[in-house]
Amino acid sequence: MKRSKGQRVRTRSILRRRKSERSRLNISRVLHEYDTGDRVAIVLDGGQQGGMPHRRFNGRTGFIQKKQGVAWVVAVKDGNMQKTVIARPEHLRPLE
Repeated sequence: MKRSKGQRVRTRSILRRRKSERSRLNISRVLHEYDTGDRVAIVLDGGQQGGMPHRRFNGRTGFIQKKQGVAWVVAVKDGNMQKTVIARPEHLRPLE
């Protein structure tokens, strides 16, 4: 049988939430408004699947570039390359 190689393969421990946090939506994180140039940390929320960036960006920090619908465009440095990540606000945490 062919192995599954989807976008969420091997994410069991990365996307796990503590028992007290299951099915809980952090409303302050969802309603937070960012300005262009703000520093944010990408922390994946396993309870919210929509607008989740790829798991390789979990724990990375970046800068807000613009708003795109309800999501934010974040510039992230991946090695020597500059990449753009589109993520909803429940997967972002403000820094500073």
